[in-house]
Amino acid sequence: MINQLTAQLQKWRKYKTLLGRLVQRDLKVKYRRSVLGYLWSLLNPLLMMLVMSIVFSYMFRYDIPNYPIYLITGQIMFTFFSESTTMAMGSIIGNASLIKKVYVPKYIFPISRVLSCFVTLLFSLVAVVIVMVFTRTPITPVLLLFPLPLCYVLFFSIGVGLVLSVCAVYFRDTTHLYGVFTTALMYLTPIFYPISSIPEQIQPLIRLNPLYQFIFCFRQIVLYGRLPTWQNTTVSCAWCIISLAAGMWLFRRKQSNFILHI
Repeated sequence: MINQLTAQLQKWRKYKTLLGRLVQRDLKVKYRRSVLGYLWSLLNPLLMMLVMSIVFSYMFRYDIPNYPIYLITGQIMFTFFSESTTMAMGSIIGNASLIKKVYVPKYIFPISRVLSCFVTLLFSLVAVVIVMVFTRTPITPVLLLFPLPLCYVLFFSIGVGLVLSVCAVYFRDTTHLYGVFTTALMYLTPIFYPISSIPEQIQPLIRLNPLYQFIFCFRQIVLYGRLPTWQNTTVSCAWCIISLAAGMWLFRRKQSNFILHI
C-alpha cells in the first residue's frame, strides 16, 4: 500500500508542470476579453454581498450581527464548490481531443479545473478583508487558521469533481441534473440565513451537509474569532477523506474506458 502511494506521488510530481499549465489556461480562458480581468474575482463577491445584504437585512430581516461578513464568508465558499465541481464535471469531455491523441493522466483535467477555481477563491479573500475593514470586524490570532476550512472545501471539491467527471462521461444528463442539485443545495446551506431559523427537527439534517461544516468553520475563525470545535474538525476531515477516496476509487476504475465514450 505504501509503495503504491509513493509511486502515485512520484507520478503526480512528474506531471506537476502540465498541471500548472492547465490551471493557467483555465484562468486565461475564464477572463479572456474581459476588461477588468482578475478584478472580477474581487468584484463579484462584493457586488453579490451588497445585493444580498440589502435583500436579506431589510426585506427578510435576518437579525445577524455583522451580516455582511456572515454572508460573504458563506457565499465565496459555496461559489467555489459549485463552480469548481461544475467545471471539473465537463473536464474529460472538454479535453477529449487531447486525450485521444497523447497519453496524459486523465485525473489531471478535473483536478486542474478545481485548482483554477481555487486561485479565484484566493483572490476573493481580498474582498473578505475589505469587508472586515469596512465593518470593523475584530482581528484575532485565530484568524491565522483561515486556510483550514479552505483546505477542507478544496479536497472535498476535488473528490466530488472526480466523481462528476466520470458520471458526465457515461451519463451526459449529469450536467443538467447537477445544476438543479446545486440550486437546491444553495438553499439547504445556511449561506444567507441562520440555522436557528430552521425548525429544530430539521437542523440535524442541515448539519450533515458538508458545506455547512466548512462554512461554519470559516465563520468561527473569521467572524467570531473562535477555534473550530472538535466535532466540526472531525466531521469536516471525515467528509474530505470520504470524498477523495470515493473520487479516486471511481475514477481509477472507469478511466480506462473513457476513450470509448468521449
